[in-house]
Amino acid sequence: MSARTTEVPPGPVAPQEDRLPREHVRVIALLLVSAFVVILNETTMGVALPAVMDEFGITESSGQWLTTGFLLTMAVVIPTTGWLLQRLGTRGAFILAMSLFTAGTFLAAIAPVFGLLVAARVVQATGTAIMMPLLMTTVMSTVPPHRRGRVMGNVSLVIAVAPALGPTVSGAVVTSLGWREVFWVVLPISALSLLLGALLVRDVANRARTRLDPLSVVLAAGAFGGLVYGLSALGEAAQHAMAVSPAVPLVAGSMILGLFVWRQIVLQRTDAALLDLRVFRAQGFTIGLAVMAVSMIAMFGMIIGLPLVLQRAMGLDALTAGLLMLPGGLLMGLLGPVVGRLYDRVGPRPLAIPGVAAVGVAMLLFASLAPTSPLWLVVAGHLVLSLGLAFIFTPTFTSALGGLKPTLYSHGSAAITTVQQLAGAAGTALFVALLTLRKVTLVDGGASEAEATAGGAQLAFTVAAVVVVAALVLATRLRKSETPAAPATH
Repeated sequence: MSARTTEVPPGPVAPQEDRLPREHVRVIALLLVSAFVVILNETTMGVALPAVMDEFGITESSGQWLTTGFLLTMAVVIPTTGWLLQRLGTRGAFILAMSLFTAGTFLAAIAPVFGLLVAARVVQATGTAIMMPLLMTTVMSTVPPHRRGRVMGNVSLVIAVAPALGPTVSGAVVTSLGWREVFWVVLPISALSLLLGALLVRDVANRARTRLDPLSVVLAAGAFGGLVYGLSALGEAAQHAMAVSPAVPLVAGSMILGLFVWRQIVLQRTDAALLDLRVFRAQGFTIGLAVMAVSMIAMFGMIIGLPLVLQRAMGLDALTAGLLMLPGGLLMGLLGPVVGRLYDRVGPRPLAIPGVAAVGVAMLLFASLAPTSPLWLVVAGHLVLSLGLAFIFTPTFTSALGGLKPTLYSHGSAAITTVQQLAGAAGTALFVALLTLRKVTLVDGGASEAEATAGGAQLAFTVAAVVVVAALVLATRLRKSETPAAPATH
């Protein structure tokens, strides 16, 4: 009997143990859909901005706060999400995130003045800030290492495709209905997600009753808020004089960031840090984060810049501008799961290096746009960009988080999403500042408004292409590192 027993091959047992429990699949699916909705909303204001500017009588530099204010709020809130997720668990964090997002969406839809619209975007951003770390932490806590590439491919679809599709959805709605309807369309979807989450979501990862350090929260708000505010103000300062130079919040934010880092180093000795910085010691985390950050700078610069070029320089309406970016968004969505499976086989480097190179080529294509450029050139550039980003995000996110201990997943997710927002703010600020400075110079030289806008965009996209070179160098140092998945609670 014993000899016969030892001859039984153990192979079939592994797939059964490897299969995700049904409740985990259900939670991840609901998180993916909900995160897609909240991230899609993040970039809807790019195409809708001209209509908002016309209704409220504001300038481009003021209107950009609908996007940069969103990023500013996320940068302030996200550092707290590592503690928040451990304290509230999956269910509590989901309900809080979707409640805030739904409330903010309703306020934005009825906003009678521009100030209230910006405030509503802040409320939306608070919910969005919780959702992305929640999604990534849940995936890392429940999915076995050798299947993470496939699942993180779907996560990258949310992170990259939703922002890319935002302008298309917004353009269609704004053109046919108006900018307020962008929020009315999202509201019922958000409310339904909240209801389903309240009924179906259960905790799928361990909770911890860690103490919240109030000083760390204040320092995080001052540091990341100051940096994003300063970066955002660069675009406005390029257009007109400001009472306070953007250098002031940038310097202050940098100094407070130093104090925040010191405080976390002290607190993490007793595992009480608001944002545990030991994640940066993990193999591959910092490199993956850096590649992702540079790519985000390029992507967000395109998100705010390309619609302005299409509408202000090339004379297209919002719907056409959005539709021109639809093929690229669909391509990125289709490639997400494919790239995830490739990651599981070959690791990050063979995917990320050509991906970063493609982003650089796309920036150069956009830098060649003029008021009379053919529309196929816009579509081609956006397709190349989408292809490149699809090959960047899954490898960088998965390799960065893959080397962390399970207890650090929530902190790693919070760090990634914080840097993502800083990079987004930097990309937006860089593009707006360069475009505005060059535009003013060209207008003073006698160029038309369309020619000046195109000329400013050409400079901004050229600089973005140069910045991407840094990511290309870093991508050569990426490598795959995995740690076992944490045991989940049921």
